[in-house]
Amino acid sequence: MASSAQDSFAWLDGIAVAATVCDRQGVCLYMNEQAAKTFAKSGGRALVGKSLLDCHDEPARSRFAAQLQSPTPSTYTIEKGGVRKLIHQVPWFKQGTFAGVVEMSFELPAEMPHFLRAQA
Repeated sequence: MASSAQDSFAWLDGIAVAATVCDRQGVCLYMNEQAAKTFAKSGGRALVGKSLLDCHDEPARSRFAAQLQSPTPSTYTIEKGGVRKLIHQVPWFKQGTFAGVVEMSFELPAEMPHFLRAQA
């Protein structure tokens, strides 16, 4: 990975989420320390430079491939090993051109408040 990619995404190391960045072909450009831990069994940081499409079984692989072709956000929750997570995948752009997808994975507490805000 080029140091410019490391520099561009270094801010992701300072947040308490698993963050992974790929290019428009699905090749992993960057993962922060939390993501490396989360995906350790799949290779962790060794996934940088490899296609993330290869890390997904169907139907997730097809959904991810479609997201790379038509960049749209995707947000959903999962539960694995009793841990609930919010997965938020968003396209990122470089100089106005679609450059890939950023995935952020947030661990959710068992109970979480929900606030309704008044409209302005």
